Amino acid sequence: MDQGLAGSIAVAVGIWIVLRSYLIEAFRIPSASMENTLLVGDFLFVNKAIYGGELEIPITGIRCCRVPGYAEPQRDGIVVFRSVEDSTPNLNIVKRVIGGPTDTLQMTHDTVYRNGKRLDEPYALHLGSHPDDPLQLRKIRALQLRITSGATRLANHPTTHDWGPIAIPIGHYWVMGDNRDESLRQPLLGIPAAVPHRGPALVIYLSVATDPLRIRWNRILRRP
Repeated sequence: MDQGLAGSIAVAVGIWIVLRSYLIEAFRIPSASMENTLLVGDFLFVNKAIYGGELEIPITGIRCCRVPGYAEPQRDGIVVFRSVEDSTPNLNIVKRVIGGPTDTLQMTHDTVYRNGKRLDEPYALHLGSHPDDPLQLRKIRALQLRITSGATRLANHPTTHDWGPIAIPIGHYWVMGDNRDESLRQPLLGIPAAVPHRGPALVIYLSVATDPLRIRWNRILRRP
């Protein structure tokens, strides 16, 4: 290969790595946990600069040179972050921020209350298609026992439809999927602020349905 061409390719790859590490990165929605806000097959750009980024070398798993951001995740915003599950440490997850540090959250009959006020959630989807999974219930109860105390801790028996009140600790955020029944098959997440937030969802740049295979033109350039 011509040395000039090889050098040009190397520079282009280097620029691409820097841009995706610190400014903007593309993600594909793989599951139905955020329907109908985000559909399976949506491709979106995420703003990496706002929460800060770090240099990531593809394939190698090398991460370094973190640059701080200039904002924190906002309540009701859609964020992409790395999984907090030990079994999937590199999995990127897309959820909505329901509460932040010092907020108190509660769900009663599928209705979420933040600091005692009912949330208006026109985006929330309740299909009622999945019964409570025993493993899911154990995770919710273990989490509530860990971060509540006193009478509330002893009296409540949380389910995926009724839980709390839970006080979000300093340095944590509570996130959920918009498709509550699909999302709740996964753990409800109290994510630490230290978890590398990839960034807020910026815009859908492509959307591809598979059954039948087609491009959803009406979703392109839509903001989540």
